[in-house]
Amino acid sequence: MNYFSLFSLPERYELDTQVLAGRYQDLQRQYHPDRFASHDEREQAQALTMAATINEAYQSLKHPLKRAEYMLLLHDLDINNEQHTMHDMAFLTEQMDLRESLDIIEQKQDSDALAGFAAKTEKMTKTRMAEMIRQLDDEDWLVAADSVRKLRFLSKLAQQIDDIEERLSDSF
Repeated sequence: MNYFSLFSLPERYELDTQVLAGRYQDLQRQYHPDRFASHDEREQAQALTMAATINEAYQSLKHPLKRAEYMLLLHDLDINNEQHTMHDMAFLTEQMDLRESLDIIEQKQDSDALAGFAAKTEKMTKTRMAEMIRQLDDEDWLVAADSVRKLRFLSKLAQQIDDIEERLSDSF
């Protein structure tokens, strides 16, 4: 089942998240297992399966990176289970340098440097996200898949930054 079709949305990256949330609520009410309590076991199982599908679809479309991954999956590019690895050595080197810099900032417990580092990586992410959206809109699936892989690296880096920020704020 195509998640975009399930929510009656056009199959494109940009979507109205409020419309998505409203349609999610409508579908949840329609297929809530309690509404099928008096039905036979087969109908109850179908309602439960549909409710699970609705939840999975909503989570996939709600989150920007997951939505991009799902769009790629619709075009036979499953980057979650693929054997392809990142071949952009410049990007990989840049990521190693960023992680080393982050390690140094964490060791020094320098919250000002961390704030600057966070701003720099956020700008990189926004730039890469804009590129990915353009690639998806242009249906340049292979290039978009590479951008999604790179955004995954940046997302993990952002999570590390958040974790360090939390540890630094706890230590004060």
